[in-house]
Amino acid sequence: MKLRNCLFSTIILISSAIVINAQTVETSSALRRGDALVAQAKYKAAIEEYGKVSSRAGESYARAIYNIGVCHYELWQTDEALSFYKRAIELKQGNYPRASHALGVAFEDQGKLAEAKEAYLQAIAASRREFAPATYKLGVLAAKAGEFKQAASLFRDAASRDGHHAAASRNNLGVMLAQLGFLKEAEAEFVIALKQSAGALDDAAHNLTLCRSLMTNSKAFEIEKLRLL
Repeated sequence: MKLRNCLFSTIILISSAIVINAQTVETSSALRRGDALVAQAKYKAAIEEYGKVSSRAGESYARAIYNIGVCHYELWQTDEALSFYKRAIELKQGNYPRASHALGVAFEDQGKLAEAKEAYLQAIAASRREFAPATYKLGVLAAKAGEFKQAASLFRDAASRDGHHAAASRNNLGVMLAQLGFLKEAEAEFVIALKQSAGALDDAAHNLTLCRSLMTNSKAFEIEKLRLL
């Protein structure tokens, strides 16, 4: 009888393992299919695939919810995107920098700058200051508010970390330095921005030319022509 019970327990354990493994495979497959559809800009179909991920899938479920938010955002359904970003953040107990950053971008699109700033700060806190795109976005908000010293500090922080934001951060730091009267330092930042972008950052090229003109002609009103990214 004990042997029968033992065999029965073993069968249950094996069956459970098979079910869990099947769920894991389906979750991975759904995420891959969704990602492939996003790459083809087929966002509605991607939402259907991400929706197949089980709520019991833990980290993968949080990722699927975030991805659904991204799809809604790309479909110009910003309110829906906000809802899914918030759910993803809650699922990871506030520790989802990428989702917090996306939440900030969506709020900013709606003109809700206070909410956007809070979301960017959450992304920075959750990443222990490592999620530089959020720092960059905070810099843009500060720059638009005329807080040039704070913006310069934020852009300098963002520029110190690798990523697609780095060249733009250098450019924007240069703009802030020029606004503060540090033209020589601004020139150096525009040069770095161009180098990091392999010469592809047209705004940095424009700013560099204008900055050098300012250094010789001292036309303060020309500073307004500098381009912030």
